[in-house]
Amino acid sequence: MCGGIFLLSAVVLLTINYILFRAALPPAVTGRIDTAGPNPTSLVRPLNAETAAEYRIDVLNTLLVQSGVTLAITLLLALLVGWIVASRMLRPVRVMAEAARQFSAENLNERIRMRGHRDELTDLADTFDEMLDRLSASFDSQRRFVANASHELRTPLAAQRTLVEVALARRSTDPDVRGLCSRLLAMNVRIESLIEGLLVLARSDRGLDHRAPVRLDEVAAGVVEAQRARAGQHGLRIHADLAPQVVNGDRVLLERLVINLVDNAIKYNHPGGQVWVRVGSPGPVLRVDNTGPVVPVDQSAALFEPFRQLRRGRDSADHGVGLGLSIVASIARAHRGSVRAQPRPAGGLVVVFDVPGSAPTQPRTTRYVGASTASDRAHPDRSARS
Repeated sequence: MCGGIFLLSAVVLLTINYILFRAALPPAVTGRIDTAGPNPTSLVRPLNAETAAEYRIDVLNTLLVQSGVTLAITLLLALLVGWIVASRMLRPVRVMAEAARQFSAENLNERIRMRGHRDELTDLADTFDEMLDRLSASFDSQRRFVANASHELRTPLAAQRTLVEVALARRSTDPDVRGLCSRLLAMNVRIESLIEGLLVLARSDRGLDHRAPVRLDEVAAGVVEAQRARAGQHGLRIHADLAPQVVNGDRVLLERLVINLVDNAIKYNHPGGQVWVRVGSPGPVLRVDNTGPVVPVDQSAALFEPFRQLRRGRDSADHGVGLGLSIVASIARAHRGSVRAQPRPAGGLVVVFDVPGSAPTQPRTTRYVGASTASDRAHPDRSARS
């Protein structure tokens, strides 16, 4: 931009100079110096009109060529000097942009702290640092609120559940009262699940405090084994294809992500259905497929919104609070990853979780957990590819 402005200014300047020089040049030269005589300045012979016109054209052409060469040289110098000056002037802006990219919930102490003489850019940097201070204070306040809410909300609910369970344990309790206590206990469990989901959602939304290598295949294996009994109660089969896979993140949150996906696959399924859990390359780091009712294609993205449920589970005990997949999406963002859902044509859902930069710890050695038949072991996700 600096070079373009200089080029335009130089072209205008040289054009004006050319016009003025041409106007000042005599229209006809009346003579020329004869260098052959004893006194060169005293002998002048007249020139004809054709020679005078050629002389005028030669002078103007020489002016144009010299002006063009000068313009090209000065343009190159202007581009070089302009690039150096612009780089020095924009260096504080690049520093602020880099600080803005590095600032996150995991790195609340990043500041610019620009030094040097006071100007508009240092004032902008100081204003940016003040904004970061306010954001840091806001994040700290949110963390304290989550910690306090975790204690203040769980304690009275635990006490209430204990009282209801004691009342149910008494043989003398009236049948109507027992029915009321059973409903209160179910409501208490639902409220506890809602609070637990909100706390996990708040924790994952604020980012990760630290990162560590986590074997996602081991986490998934533990979740599959823990959910096997529940899946059997509903006549479901879980197939796990687990390859060694390391994800840099938080083990507790990653375990919650796998639990929510497997729980969702079991909850919204049909008797005799199947669930596939796949970890490791090739493909995403985690994929969970399940059979079940047909999910509209235009509703798949809305499943990750809080308190969004397309349909209820099989019975009242399976009624969720609509936070399961919202928590999954929040945990994926906290790990700088992505999660997406795709309906299966035959019914059910395919949920894929991926983290950029994750890689298997060693060449793929697949182990299957819970495949019921030889066909299932050979093709654990055959139905998922239908």
